[in-house]
Amino acid sequence: MTLEREIAGVAEADIRHSKVLIIGSGPAGYTAAIYAARAALAPTLVEGPQPGGQLTITTDVENWPGDASVLGPDLMARMGEQVRQAGVDVVGDVIVKVDLGRAPFLAIGDGGVHYTADTIVIATGASARWLGLASEAEFRGRGVSACATCDGFFYRGRICAVVGGGNTAVEEALYLTNFAEKVYLIHRRDTLRADRTNQARLHANPRIEMVWNAEVAEVLGNGAGVTGVALRDTRDGAVSQLAVHGLFVAIGHDPATALFQGQLHMDEEGYILVTPGSTATSVPGVFAAGDVQDKQFRQAVTSAGMGCMAALEAERYLAGHNSHAIAADDADTGLTV
Repeated sequence: MTLEREIAGVAEADIRHSKVLIIGSGPAGYTAAIYAARAALAPTLVEGPQPGGQLTITTDVENWPGDASVLGPDLMARMGEQVRQAGVDVVGDVIVKVDLGRAPFLAIGDGGVHYTADTIVIATGASARWLGLASEAEFRGRGVSACATCDGFFYRGRICAVVGGGNTAVEEALYLTNFAEKVYLIHRRDTLRADRTNQARLHANPRIEMVWNAEVAEVLGNGAGVTGVALRDTRDGAVSQLAVHGLFVAIGHDPATALFQGQLHMDEEGYILVTPGSTATSVPGVFAAGDVQDKQFRQAVTSAGMGCMAALEAERYLAGHNSHAIAADDADTGLTV
């Protein structure tokens, strides 16, 4: 179906075109918007279902340059305000359909607005997988975390537990030993999925103790935060308690890429594949920044850096295509450039 047929019958007020359309509003999306605006590209940013991204559900952030300590929601509010001051068209909408098979690209919001764009920056992020316990949600940000790099510093000299059995869980446990007095690694089986190198490092670290064949049944705590976890033996169902000050859930992340399935190259986990050292995806003119393509670092500062890259690459893409268009027009008229 052609773009003309796709938007046929759509009210003019419900069709919005921009040179750069940014989908997502975490550090990657906001930074891309700022750089695109400074390049006079008049970008449109569609905020998505969680304006500000994962940092809006984070408490203290102590690794953002320039802020010794800042609340996640406050940091994202400041970014959002800077984006608006830069003149970015910020839209409170959720994209439910995209067509990347033709230019200009098309994205449709859940309210029926059709966004067309010469380039797209995908910054829809990823979300941590949680255990699904009510007590886990209750203490999230008060002793329950999904990011040791973000929150490990708060547990200096204390006792922590990590849940999981893959490389991420092992790496989180190893990282926490830089701060914690002791780290328990809780796994529901009796063998780990992590690679042999990580397992060797794990078993060689005297601060880590394995808790095999166990799953977290409940997070225990009080007004001050987490005090322990109730563990259920996966073999016989017996329940025991383990005293800890912090619980780190490391059972994986899910990139928000379902919208782009079948239109962009992705890995087996659904992360968008990009050209090494770039944010360029398999579709020219479409760029991906932040956790939607980064499963290694997953930090606000690296996401912001990739947002900058995506905007600069979008600018260069547009400049190159404009040059080609000018050259073609001049060729038609017999002029030389």
